[in-house]
Parts: sequence; structure tokens; C-alpha cells
Amino acid sequence: MKKYNTILWICFVIGSNLVSGQYFFEHPEGTYRQVSVTDQSKQDYTYAWAGGMNSCQFGEIDINLDGIMDLIVFDRHGDRLMTFINGGEPNNIDYAYAPEFVQAFPDLYDWVILRDYNNDGLQDIFTYAREYPGIIVYKNVSTTELEFKLEVYPFLTSLQGGGPVNILTTDVDYPGIEDIDGDGDLDILTFWGLGSFVEYHQNQSMELYGIPDSLDYVEVTQCWGRFAESDESNVIYLDTCNFNNSSRSKALNSLRNRHTGSTFLLIDLDADNDKDLVLGDVDYPNPIQLINGGDINEAFMISQDPAFPSYDKPVNLFSMPAATYMDIDNDAKKDLLFSPFDPSLVTSENYRSSWLYSNSGENNAPVFHFEQNNFLQERMIDVGSGAYPVLADYDGDGLQDLFIANFGYYMYSYYEPGMFLHSVYYSAIALFRNAGTISSPKFSQVTHNFAGLQKLHMTGIYPAFGDLDGDNDVDMLIGHEDGTLMYLENIAGPGAEMDFADPVPDYQGIDVGVYSTPQLFDLNGDGLSDLIIGEEAGNLNYYENTGNAANPQFILVTDSLGKVNVTDPNLSYTGYSTPCFFKNPNQETELIVGSESGELYYFKNIENNLTGAFNENDSLYLLLDNEPVTFSNGIRTAVAIAELNQDGFYEMIVGNYAGGVNYYAGIPSPVSGIHSRYRASTMVNVWPNPAKNILYVMVNADQGASCYLEICDLTGRKLWHQEGLTNTRKEINISDLDPGVYLLTVRFGNKAAGIQERFIKVQ
Repeated sequence: MKKYNTILWICFVIGSNLVSGQYFFEHPEGTYRQVSVTDQSKQDYTYAWAGGMNSCQFGEIDINLDGIMDLIVFDRHGDRLMTFINGGEPNNIDYAYAPEFVQAFPDLYDWVILRDYNNDGLQDIFTYAREYPGIIVYKNVSTTELEFKLEVYPFLTSLQGGGPVNILTTDVDYPGIEDIDGDGDLDILTFWGLGSFVEYHQNQSMELYGIPDSLDYVEVTQCWGRFAESDESNVIYLDTCNFNNSSRSKALNSLRNRHTGSTFLLIDLDADNDKDLVLGDVDYPNPIQLINGGDINEAFMISQDPAFPSYDKPVNLFSMPAATYMDIDNDAKKDLLFSPFDPSLVTSENYRSSWLYSNSGENNAPVFHFEQNNFLQERMIDVGSGAYPVLADYDGDGLQDLFIANFGYYMYSYYEPGMFLHSVYYSAIALFRNAGTISSPKFSQVTHNFAGLQKLHMTGIYPAFGDLDGDNDVDMLIGHEDGTLMYLENIAGPGAEMDFADPVPDYQGIDVGVYSTPQLFDLNGDGLSDLIIGEEAGNLNYYENTGNAANPQFILVTDSLGKVNVTDPNLSYTGYSTPCFFKNPNQETELIVGSESGELYYFKNIENNLTGAFNENDSLYLLLDNEPVTFSNGIRTAVAIAELNQDGFYEMIVGNYAGGVNYYAGIPSPVSGIHSRYRASTMVNVWPNPAKNILYVMVNADQGASCYLEICDLTGRKLWHQEGLTNTRKEINISDLDPGVYLLTVRFGNKAAGIQERFIKVQ
């Protein structure tokens, strides 16, 4: 969007395509736009705009059909898929972010495992059957491009008790899908739904047909490995299928209230050709290694180690780590990846939640070495849980900088009475300074704790920027979990880097309930910034500013602005609305609202309708491109929209609960649609810039076009205007303006000519 009437339409959302390293948005003709991001050491974020990672599963699959195994990352916090192309350089991690391939995959829920079940060299998909607790299968039928066919629906069955019965897996159990008996087809291990024992479902494809191309299962034992897991903890009882063993009775007594939630990694750890087991458990950070002393026909776990791998840095990752065994660094040796599998949004590690162990041994006798706890995350914008992007000018240079607030960074966990896991998160704001130019933005991280807000130990902070005391610099309001607002006065002065006084809580006594998400925007067109606040319930609260520029007074008009409520009752009872009002190229007010579900709700025809119902519209993509775009951003999305590079097209930054952001770039191809309608066929020259007393503006317009000029401060207050001009040079006296950055807007009477804008700096 463009920067009219408020602080460049500072928009946000609680939190859900993308660009590589920089974020790439694919144009139908195949061109890409990119915006570079660097960290505090000035190193590029290779996957800057990938969207963050919380509770992930990994899988290898040839995405671009070049014969090299690529990488998918599935984050269950939002059922969000990321795709990476492997360059294949030997002994190197060589991935490039490639979001354009996501659309080739079916919808996936809660967990996903990639395995080649029919031995055709193509990885198939096993995933959770959300409608019926169990497993559905998609067959990889790729030829010239990646393609999947639904093969098993509504669920995978196994012959149990005389007939085919659903192989029960819940959304919090990560099954083991491997060739356990060594005959070439894929078998399945799952926990009995109400018990502590492992069911073994043997694939009968080889036995029945002599080829491993089918999914015909029979349950051969309800106590694979002859062990049981406690219902109250991650304690393992060995040899529990021996009815004469006292541990058997202990396990049986634990069946009454067994907690659900376990993860399997079946792997040969000792080169004896049978499957050992690495078992994760809900609420616990340490997977347990179980060594199989039996064979491929009858497993018998004979030892356990709760510190895996005990010879290196053991995994300690809240909660319920799930493991993937695959070659990450192109050395033909499978490495090990761990990430939390806990479905809860408030119990797991978030910004250091992807642990990588390299393998210096063999695939059937691995030797693991801890490499890092933030695989891929270290090279992307990831602010923990929740990402709420906001654009504002931090340093008075006329460029929009990027602020990203969050629900919180994971700090630590503890067990409450009764052994219930509780985790602690603290919110903060990351600042990425725009170190580029007005036509070529480039973001560089300044801090992950802007204004030192993390020390306040809040969650869900959400900023809004605007001049709230009439001194021509930008102050900050903070919404957060308790539904109130906090005020931070900017004491730096116009044109300087923001510097805030101590925060003042309970601003004007405003309280919207839970998780307040404010935006300052002149909604009624009176030149004063009003206050719009989203909240957990999904509605929008409108507070009209009845004061003045130096002393705003916000009075509640309605808690149902536009009759907007973004709660999806099929998903939850909460909506987590986050408002983003902005001006389109015709200076008309429009609105995007993020939500719990991740959907972005788009509303038009708002002006002169503040007491009515806003009209929802499905053409959001036209702000960015002429072709329909699928916005797939996870859950609890947050939006900032602006025209960042002065090319007449819009850019949109969307945050999600995984702690990352996606960047949607406007496409400069004015052939049809919004871009050709609004592109300005003019040239506006402004000099000198910076200026002190006099500013000159030369407008070279289309023949017959008249124009309107105005100067606003960065909060949207109109300070000067003139209309009826034609092709001419205009001298503007700016001696009355305080030093600082202002926005000059030139709007042409002929809409086809569009609007031009320039930042000006007054000395």
C-alpha cells in the first residue's frame, strides 16, 4: 500500500507464499521479487521470510524431480508446510527455500511421515485422518511434476479380532512406519489407544502378493517389544508381556488413565538388523532409547537409556520430541533431527526447537554428534511463538522499519502438582531497521528486545505507533494478554531514533478483555488518530478520538465495529482478531483482519458506513497481483501492508504463530487489474531534500491532468494542501514545519494517473 494518513498504515495481527532467503513471491511469468534481511552480525538470513518454526516434522522427498532428495518441514502449529530444494553439494547442507512447491501437496494435519510404500522410488505421504482418528495415505504419482493421489480414505485398516479395524492413531501419537520384519514392505507400530503397550500391524503385501506394493495389514501382537509405558510418566517397564513378572502387574495397573502422546523412531542402532526404538513422551523433554535384544520376527527390548544419545549432548527438548532420520548434509549418511511434537501452543520450546545431530557412523550403526538446536531457524526470521509485524519509521530517515512483536519466547518449564507441565514465555519486540533506500528496502536486525519490554514478563504484546502528545514524534501503545493498553512516550524528539520513557500501564482505563491488539488510524476522517482494538473474542472495538492532537481522548463507540467477527466456530471459540486499516490508491479506507484460523479477512466500502456492517471481499490478492494467490500462513496471523519501494505496487508482510513472517511482493507488471488502473503515469520531482525553508515540487503530468498536493506528518495529520494545479513548478514555504520527516502526496484528478508520494525531510 501507500503511505497516506497514518504511520504508513501500521497494521498487525495476533498470531498465519513466500520468498527465499529473502522472501520470493512467484509471478505468473516466473519473475521474483526479493527483500534482503540480515542479522545483527550483518549475515544474510537465507530463509528470512519462510515463516518460522515451532513444532516441526521433517521429511525427504524429490520435490523438483531432479533425482536429489529435497526437504519438507511440516509445522503442526498451524498445519503449515515449507518446502526446500536440495542443491546436493556433497558434505554440505545445501537447501534453498522454494515455497512455490507447497501447492503440489495435499492438505496435511497434525503429523506427516514420508515413506515409499510401493518401492517405486517415490516418497508417499502418510498423515493423520482428522475426520476419523487414524491414517490416510496419498500415493506419489509424479511423472513430469510433483503430484499425489488419495490412495487410502477414510483410514488405513488392519485385520484385528476377525475383521478389518481402523489402525488407531491420535493427533498426539506419532506412529512408527518402517519395514520391521525385513521383507520389503512397510509395517506400522502404534500405541493401543487406551493402553501402554505397542501394537504391531504387519503388512501382508509380500506374504499375499509377493511384491511390496500394497497396504494390507494384520495385527500380529499387542505387545511389540515386550515393554510398557507408564500412564503417569515416561517410565518404561521392560519384559511386561511376561505374566510372571511383577512389572507386568505394574503396567496393567497403569492402564486405567494412560496419558496419550508418544513418538516413535525405529532405527537400527547396533547393526544387528532389527529395529531399536527411540521413544518420546508427552510432557517430557528426553526421548528414551530402547535396545532390541530380539530379532526381526520377535522384538524384545532388553535395555533402556533415558539420556539419548548418552555419549554426546542428550536431547532435552520440551515437549515430546519427535525424531526424523534422513541425510541432511549430502554425505550418504542419515542424520538425526528432533523437534517438539506437543500440540499445545503454550508448552514447547519455540525459537530453538530444531535439533540437528550429524552421523559419523553408518546408517545401521550411527554415531551422532550434536550440531545445533536451531536448524534452519537460525537463518530465518523467527521470534518464538506468534509474530505480529508492524511498519513504522524508527529513526526518522523516512524509511519504514519493521517491528515484530510476539506472544513470547520460551523461557523454561516446570511441573505443577500432579506432574502437569507448565511453560513460561516472555514477550518482546524485534526491530529490523530498513537499511536500504526509498526504492529498494533492505532490513537489518537491530535488536530482539526493542524498548526492553521483555523485562516486563508479559505475553502477547502488540504495538501501535502514533503521535499521542502532539510533539511530532512517534509514541507507542502496547496491547497484551490482559486486554489493557500500556503507553510509552517517545522522548527522542522529531527525526531521532525512538527513545521511550518508562511505560505507563492501564492507558485511559481501556480494557477489551483478553489479548488487546491496537491500531491507531484516522477512521472518521477528522484528522485525529482513532483507536481500533482487536481481541481474543474475534471482534473489533472502536474508540473515537474526541480530544485533540496533543491530548487525545478515546471514547468507546462500539465493540462490534463493522459487525466484524473472525471467530471460526468450526475451529474454536476464539478469533484473535487483529485489525489493519489502510488507504487504497483512491484514498478509500479498507481493512484486513488476521485471525485464529489464519485466514485473512478483507473488507471494503467502509467510509460513511462506520455504524453498519462492512462488506467482506475476496479480492485481497488484487492488492498484490493480477492472478489469484493462496494465502497459506498458519494460524493467528498478523498483517502489515504498505508500498515499500515506491513502484506503485503493494507489499504485504504476514506473521503467524510459528514466530515467522511471509513476504508478499507486489508484481510490477501493469497489464491488467489494479496495477494498471492505479499506476501513475507521471513524474514528480522534489528538491532540495532535505529542505529547510523552501521546498520545490515539479509535476510533469499527462496532458489535461490536474493534481492535488498535500503534506502530512507521519501520523496522518494534514499540515498543508493545495489543489487545482496543472503542469507546473510549485514553491512551498515549509518554514513553519518542525524538523522531522513528512509525507508529500500528489494525487491526480484522473484516477488512471494515480498517486505519487515522496518523503521529505525538514531540517
